Amino acid sequence: MKMFLAGQWVERSEVLEVRHPYDGSLVDTVPQATEEDVQTAVAAAEKGARQMRRLSAYDRYRILRRAAELMAERQTMLGELISREEGKVLREGHYEAQRATITMEVSAEEAKRLYGEVLPMDGAPGAERKFGFTLRVPCGIVVAITPFNFPLNLVCHKVGPALAAGNAVIVKPATDTPLSALKLVEILLEAGLPPLAVQCLTGRGPQVGHALCADPRVRKISFTGSAEVGEKICRVAGLKRVTMELGSNSPLIVLDDADLNKVTEATLVCGYTNAGQVCISAQRVIASQPVYEELVERLRESVSKLVAGDPFSPQTTVGPLIRSADAQRVEEWIQEAVGQGARLLCGGRRRQSIVEPAVLAEVRPDMRVYRDELFGPAVCLARASSFDEAIHLANDSRYGLSAAVFTQDIDRALAFAQRVESGNIHINWGPQWRADFMPYGGLKQSGMGKEGPRYAIEEMTELKTVVVHLSEPAE
Repeated sequence: MKMFLAGQWVERSEVLEVRHPYDGSLVDTVPQATEEDVQTAVAAAEKGARQMRRLSAYDRYRILRRAAELMAERQTMLGELISREEGKVLREGHYEAQRATITMEVSAEEAKRLYGEVLPMDGAPGAERKFGFTLRVPCGIVVAITPFNFPLNLVCHKVGPALAAGNAVIVKPATDTPLSALKLVEILLEAGLPPLAVQCLTGRGPQVGHALCADPRVRKISFTGSAEVGEKICRVAGLKRVTMELGSNSPLIVLDDADLNKVTEATLVCGYTNAGQVCISAQRVIASQPVYEELVERLRESVSKLVAGDPFSPQTTVGPLIRSADAQRVEEWIQEAVGQGARLLCGGRRRQSIVEPAVLAEVRPDMRVYRDELFGPAVCLARASSFDEAIHLANDSRYGLSAAVFTQDIDRALAFAQRVESGNIHINWGPQWRADFMPYGGLKQSGMGKEGPRYAIEEMTELKTVVVHLSEPAE
């Protein structure tokens, strides 16, 4: 595929290959953008931002609504493309395409809701004849840097709100999965978006992403990815608005009154969807001592029935990791934990980019598989002797994106919500759950700012205060 730059679909002599993670077959190629392309893109986006600012809220709504309609018509194609370039099983690819359509629908609606407020100026002494109100205006140019694991929906979570707010947007999709983003650009143009309002630069992050983030003409950066890369972007960005959706290591606490059938079901969904390559995947299960052994056996039995393999096979429940190198890393972390005393109950073996779904018991907080973000199909179980210890273990992490608890005790559930250091809290389900309209973001090194179209629009607009100094009324 070509990339979209300054209103044109362009090629370059140097290309990057997009390969299917399962068998390595070539899916397509994309251009390797240059730093000169970055300069061209930003200059074009300046013009696009002026065009978008002149569009009415209704016009922006109409374009995004039409884009959502086109996405709905092309669900099958989009779902298959997601699965082909990213490797998730086909039904997960189709589900992501459905979610992405909803994200665009919600963004369209929010284009009509850029509210200001009237300020009670007479609350200040001597301001009785002042009238104040606020306006929300577009930032200008938004740079959207997106990850591989949700190559369409997470692009929509940045592009939809950016356009709804009246900005121009430059998308830098993940090197491994740029095709879904390029298809989205095609759809937006067909829906009537001004061509200079969107650019999609394909290429490697250190070259393309760094140059975009450093450009002073860019006002807003929205990034989803690792904490390490996010910190580098913040250092480069300077005085820009930034939203950082970074890594996680999500805990799931199981108290002694939990429904273990529901816990098992939630862990299967939240621990192994997309081969565990989800930032809010259930990585650490912290179980109370009275239910620990029974939960271990339930998970061993259930996870051992999951089938890892070809994502286009109807029998497959867990697809490959994005690269063989990532699968090798996951296998090494599992074996390292076993060498340190953890029990491997099932799975953990690797064949190329596939890792068999694994369950590790007797995991300790000093193990890397417990402390760091695994991003693979494995769940670790640890014991907690009390509710307070479970809270302590949940908070014993540099991350704080999502956390979950299973209990029938409303007092302990609300205490969990108040005491656990996480941006998203779930009661009686696992940490991997998100409605695309809700505010979504993390604490600590899981990032800053919120996504969800309404909340992202607030991050992608500037607030102006207007004060009218009224004359004294005539007698």
